[in-house]
Amino acid sequence: MRTHLEFLSNAFPRYLDEDEEVNPGVYGKRLAEFLAAQLPRHGFSVSEKFAEDWGWCIMLQNDAFPLWIGCANYGKGGFLCFIEPSKPYVRRWLKRIPTTETVKRLADALEETLRESGKAHDLRWWSAAESDRV
Repeated sequence: MRTHLEFLSNAFPRYLDEDEEVNPGVYGKRLAEFLAAQLPRHGFSVSEKFAEDWGWCIMLQNDAFPLWIGCANYGKGGFLCFIEPSKPYVRRWLKRIPTTETVKRLADALEETLRESGKAHDLRWWSAAESDRV
């Protein structure tokens, strides 16, 4: 499953006060705001955005299972967006719920949004081996 997308961009600089909300040197709030504004065009409703120590979380409305995108800077001028869940199934009330179709639609929407915006370049999906290491 495509769940980790890295890319380069200078379109999402750090807010000056962002260090107060996430770990020092970590940012991604502008990216999260941009994606949260664009994802509804692809059929995904954003329920909330909030800071985590690793960056920013965009929670999406999804009745079947929790669905979200993490956004943070990654390397010099780089960013990483990752989709959760990152496995083909989640367990809920002793049932296996398939996630693949929904995650694929979200991955397609994420990539299309970034490509068409002209704000990102050198997009690269991580391999399964790379995703499993985190």
